[in-house]
This record gives sequence, structure tokens and C-alpha cells, in this order.
Amino acid sequence: MASSNSSCHSRPRVQGHTAPSFIERRSRFMRWLRKLFKGTDAGVSNGDHSSVTGGENSLHKPVKPVDDQSKGENEDLDHAIALSLAEDAKKPNGYKGQGNDNDELAKAIQESLSMPSSQPYQPVQFLPRGYRICGVCHNEVGCGHYLSCMGIFWHPQCFRCYACSQLIHEAEFSLSGSNPYHKLCYKELHHPKCDVCHEFIPTNRAGLIEYRAHPFWGQKYCPSHEHDRTPRCCSCERMESRSTRYISLGEGRSLCMECLDSAIMDAGDCQALYHSIRDYYEGLYMRIDQQIPMLLVERQALNEAIEGEKDGHHHKPEIRGLCLTEERTISSIHKRPRIWGNRILDMRTCPQKLTRKCEVTAILVLYGLPRLLTGSILAHELMHGWLRLKGYRNLSAEVEEGICQALSHMWLESEVMPGSTTMPSSSNYASSSSSSSSSSSWMPLSKKAGKSDIEKKLGQFFMYQIAHDTSTAYGEGFRAANAAVNKYGLPRTLDHIRLTRSFPT
Repeated sequence: MASSNSSCHSRPRVQGHTAPSFIERRSRFMRWLRKLFKGTDAGVSNGDHSSVTGGENSLHKPVKPVDDQSKGENEDLDHAIALSLAEDAKKPNGYKGQGNDNDELAKAIQESLSMPSSQPYQPVQFLPRGYRICGVCHNEVGCGHYLSCMGIFWHPQCFRCYACSQLIHEAEFSLSGSNPYHKLCYKELHHPKCDVCHEFIPTNRAGLIEYRAHPFWGQKYCPSHEHDRTPRCCSCERMESRSTRYISLGEGRSLCMECLDSAIMDAGDCQALYHSIRDYYEGLYMRIDQQIPMLLVERQALNEAIEGEKDGHHHKPEIRGLCLTEERTISSIHKRPRIWGNRILDMRTCPQKLTRKCEVTAILVLYGLPRLLTGSILAHELMHGWLRLKGYRNLSAEVEEGICQALSHMWLESEVMPGSTTMPSSSNYASSSSSSSSSSSWMPLSKKAGKSDIEKKLGQFFMYQIAHDTSTAYGEGFRAANAAVNKYGLPRTLDHIRLTRSFPT
């Protein structure tokens, strides 16, 4: 009995009160167990969260984790549980026979004692439900009024047009990325405008924006301008803008201001260009000994000459040049006309009777075209004359027009890109006694300095026109001639044409 009393007094000294019965101890263990598990859960989740919910917004307040409990308190709790388990082990079997629940409870408590007394605190980022960030100021959107679209949120005072910075009050607006716009501001920035009338290009019946665009200049315009008699430059093909005025050359032709700057308007200017191109041919060892007259004419005179011409290949609706082989009387431009406003005045012409002294009677060129375009026409027609003077007979339209276009393109290239080395060297012609000449001998003698950027751009466009001609005689012929000249050289290509009436392959 003494030992029993001593054992009974030892337990209250640890717990600080009289020895309880097994049921009381079990109840106390259960409270300890709940406290222990509650502390473990709190340590994992980093504390309880009390929230005030209003609609979709939640306010959260974190509490301190159980890790703030002292380590000594946990050690006292573990020691008390161990003593109670040792006491229960001394009881008779009948006393422990209240069920397997007690054994399972003791086992669970023993396993819990093997867990660390404290776990490290790992903060976890937590965003409350309904957390929103303004797309403009990047501050949190609170519980008040806000605007949202496609997952983007704004404060009402931040919902401003990205273009004009004014508040957006309309019910409809445009959104580009995360930037809102007034509908009109967005249309002003992103909806294409016509380069002719400067209005927004309208949509078609399907609601799509439909417009026309020049393949070289990129000029965009409404499809209606193709049928409303909007003037188009007869040289560069650009349409007249409402903010500029083209010069009317008469006969349904108009000329833009850029093309007018270098336009050939009288015989004096044209003669100087004509002789420089003859020099260019001489540099290609294609000297033209005969003095072929060259006339600058109006469209009507050119069309009349074409009607009377028995031989020749013509395919374009507007012919700009002609190598004349028949005797005719032609009205040519005698004096440079005067420009008043947007019209040509005081056009003076004089009739000139042409007699045939060789295979070529004269070369006619349409007046009022820029210098580079006029020069390319002269180079083309001079090649026709050279072929006839050198006895190239019965050539097909594809071969004759193709080689003439190739020479026209070569001359343009030498004017626009004088340093280009794409033209063949005379060394490709093995049978020529001057085969040692350098590629510089292929350069024309005409003046290359002093060209403006717009004139060079025009030259590039005229080269583009030749290279992208879709007609059979001019387009396919040029591509075949150009390939042959680049591969074999011009003299060898011409020799092959003389013998076979075709291009070498």
C-alpha cells in the first residue's frame, strides 16, 4: 500500500493536481491530442484566417502560428503523456479490456510523440478571392466600382483612351491588347484611309475593308476611284490625290508633279538624250552609223503613224514610241509649251515630211514623259532600228520585243545604279577582237550625276514595269532575253538570234 500511495503522489507532482481516474486521464489525453493536432495543422497552413466576405471581395487577417509556443511547454506535455501510458501498462488485463479503442488511441499518441516538436514556418503567398489589379496604375481594385473586359480590370478614373488620354464614358469602346480606345480614336489610328480622297476606306457587303493598292508604290485607294474618272499619272500610274493637282497634257493624259520635274517637253531636250543613248549603244559595240531622225510627238500623231505602219509589233493600249519604216508626214513638237495652273498652253507643232533613206525612217517618242522613261523608250526603239539595219529579219514578236526590252532595262539600270556589275562584259564574246575590254566599257556616256531621289525611284519603277510585264511579246520575251544575256553576254546572244531566230538556252 505504501508503494501504491507513493506512486499515486508522484503523478500529481508532475501535473499539479490530484491523480485522476483513467477516464479523466483519457479525457485529458483527448484534449491534449486535439490541441496537439490543432497546433500541427496550424503550423502547416500558416495560421487560421478570419474573413469578412462581401460579394466577391474577401478581407483576410493572418494570425500567429503555433510555432510561437515555447519549447518547454511541449516537453512537459510529452512527459505527462509518457507517464500516463506507463501507469496504464501496470493495470490488470481486465481493466484494459475496455476495447481495442484504447490500444489504438495509445498507439496513435505514441506515433504522435515521434513527430518533431516544432516545424519550420514557411510563408505561403495567398491572394484573397476576387483579388484584382488595375491594368493602368497596377494597384489593387477594391470593393468599389470597377470596369472589366476580357480579364482586364480598371479603376473608373483609370479607364482612359490610350490615344487621347480622355476618360471613356461611351458604352462601346475598342481594345487593342490591354489598351482601351474610343471607337473614333481607334479608327483614326488603325482603320486604313484612302490615299486619294483621304477618307476611311469603306467596308464591303461582307463587312470587310476592301481597297486597291499599287504593287510598286503601295498607294491604297477606294475601289470606286477606278471608275469615277480620278486622274492617273500617265507615267508612274499613281492616282491624283485630292490634296494635289496633276498637270493635264490633253488627249486624256495627266502628269504628276514628280514626273513633271524631269519631263521632256521639246525637241531640244530630247535630242540631247537621244545622242547620249546612241553613245551608250556604241559602248556596247553596237554602233549605229545611219543618222536616224528622232521626233517628239503628241499621242494623235503617234497613233496615226501606227495605223500606217505595215511592219512592227505593238501590244499596249497606249503606244509611247515607234520605229518608223514608212515615209510619212508627222507633226512634231517644235517648242516647249507653257504651263499655266494645271494645263499646258501654247503647244506648237510643225509638220515634217519623212523620207526613207534606209531601213528605218525615223523614231517617234511621245512627249511629256520623264527623262528616264523617255530614255528607256528611245533605247527600246533604237534596238528595233539596229536589228533592221543589221539584217535581223523575220524575228518573232517574242524575240524582237524581248531583246529590245532587255536593252531598255540595261540602259535604265546603268542610269539608276551606275555602279552595278550585272551587265555582261564584252569578254563573254569570244569572237570579238575587243574581248579584253572591261565591264566599265559597257557604261553609257550620258550624265549620271545630279539625279534626285524621286527620279531614281521613278527609274526603279520603270525597270519594275519592264520586268513584270505580263504580255506575251514583251514580258515572256524580256525574261528569255534577259536570261540569255546574263548567261552568254549580249554579242553572243545577238549572234545566236541572227542564226536561229531564237534565244540561246
